[in-house]
Amino acid sequence: MKGMILAAGKGTRVRPITQSIPKPMIPILGKPVMESTIELFAQHNINKIVINTSHLAEVIEGYFGDGHHFDVQLSYSYEGALVDGVYQSKALGSAGGMKKIQQFSGFFDETFVVVCGDAWIDLDLTEAVRKHKKNGGIATIITKNVLPEEVEKYGVVVTDERGCVRSFQEKPTREEALSTKINTGIYIFEPAIFDYIPADKQYDIGSQLFPKLVDLGIPFYAVDMKFQWLDVGNVTDIWSVTREILEGKVPGYRIPGVQVRAGIWVGINSSIDLDKCNIKPPVVISSGCQIDDNATLIGPALVGANCQLDKGCTVEESLIFDYVRIHENSHVKSRTIFGHHCIEHDGKPCEDVAWSHLRSGKVSGRVSDVFNTL
Repeated sequence: MKGMILAAGKGTRVRPITQSIPKPMIPILGKPVMESTIELFAQHNINKIVINTSHLAEVIEGYFGDGHHFDVQLSYSYEGALVDGVYQSKALGSAGGMKKIQQFSGFFDETFVVVCGDAWIDLDLTEAVRKHKKNGGIATIITKNVLPEEVEKYGVVVTDERGCVRSFQEKPTREEALSTKINTGIYIFEPAIFDYIPADKQYDIGSQLFPKLVDLGIPFYAVDMKFQWLDVGNVTDIWSVTREILEGKVPGYRIPGVQVRAGIWVGINSSIDLDKCNIKPPVVISSGCQIDDNATLIGPALVGANCQLDKGCTVEESLIFDYVRIHENSHVKSRTIFGHHCIEHDGKPCEDVAWSHLRSGKVSGRVSDVFNTL
C-alpha cells in the first residue's frame, strides 16, 4: 500500500527551534516525531511512501535516506526552485504537494493514506482503511472527539448521521462549535481526488479541497476512531508532550535508555553517581552525559544526549536538548533549552539561565544575544 507524509511546512509556530531543524524532525524523547510515523506505516504494510519537503529538506532526506532501515521505500518531492544557483523553498500546500507527485509519476494509483509529519499517533491504519472502503467515499478524514473546552484549538468537522461531511469550522469558540469532532490531519483518499485539485498552485486539503468537495456535493466521510495523538503544532507542545510521556500518560511510547531505578532512565556511556546526585523522578538522562555529584534533577525532566550538568546546578521540570551544558549553580526551572535558545513553558524566551552549547562553546543566557531572530 502507498502513503504520503506531509513535511514541507516552515513550522513558524515552533520557532526558534525550526530555524535549524524542520518540524517533523523535532525529537520527542530523542526520536524525530516523523520517525514514529514511518514505523507506524511499516507496521500496517504501507511500505511505499513519498515525503514532500521544502524547508530544510536536506535534514529530512539526510536522516531517513531511502528508508531501507525502516523496511520501507522512501522517495522525496522537493517543493522549491533554483534561483541564482540557490534552492529556495516554496511549499505548495498539502493538496498541492499531492498533485505535484501525481503529475510527476502517477504514483497514487490505489487507495492511499496521507498523514501530517508533526504528530505521534498509534492509530490502527488497517482498520481506518477498511472503514474508508466500506463507506465508499472519495476521501475520509480520521477525526477524534475532544472535550468542548478544547475545540477552539482545532478545525472542527461537522457530519450528518451517516458520517458524511457537511461543513467545517476553523477553531470555533466553545459556544459556536457544532461538533466536538476535530480534524487530526490523517486522511485516506482514492486516486479520483486529483480531479478536484488544481495543478501548479498552492492548495490546502483542510481549508480548500474539503470545502470544495462539500460545495460540489461529492460524498466523503469523517470516521471517528480511538487512538493516541500527540500533536507538535506549537513550541509549547514539545514540553507538554514530553511531560505526558514521562508521567506515564501515553501507554506504548517507549522511553529510551535503561530504567535503573523507579522512574529513572539512563542511556549508555553516561557518567553519573545515582547515590550522590539528588534525583526526583520521573527523569531521563540520555547517553553520553556527564552529571556532577552535586547536581539536582527534579522530574518530570529530560536531559538530552552528550549534555553536561555542572556542580550545584538544578534542572527542574525542564527539557534539555542534546549537547547542552548547564553551568555551575544555575537553576533551570520550567524551561526548554535547545542549542542557544531558552524557552519558557508558555513559549516566551527566558534569560535567567547560564548554559552553553557544547558544539560551539558559546555561553548563552541574555535575550539580546539569543533571541534576536525571534
